[in-house]
Amino acid sequence: MEQRFKRNKELEDRLTRFSADAIDMCESLKTSFSGRTLAHQLIRSSSSAALNYGETQGAESRRDFIHKLSVVLKELRESLVNIKIINWSKTINIDQKQIEFLQDECNQLVAIFVSSIVTAKKKENR
Repeated sequence: MEQRFKRNKELEDRLTRFSADAIDMCESLKTSFSGRTLAHQLIRSSSSAALNYGETQGAESRRDFIHKLSVVLKELRESLVNIKIINWSKTINIDQKQIEFLQDECNQLVAIFVSSIVTAKKKENR
């Protein structure tokens, strides 16, 4: 029996906007080897978080749902570290407020997914 899990459109939109904002930020990175490398990685991890969230809708069980949420969390954590590296390495040519906004949004998304995973695991153990 296939079990469907509720899609949260607001959360999906936040993940999509986060990915789009990360892409926009990456367009501002220097065209050096390090700037291109960090940009490619951030685009991959931020977009992967949004895309993998879409995969949660097709979860076949609560265990599969938790696994898919964990993949989203992993990608968000990778994005957060990448944003910090970009910020500290001075490979960016944008307003500091923009990078702080992106970092804060990523932190909030990480917190949401940590909480979601904890809740889903509690429900699984019932």
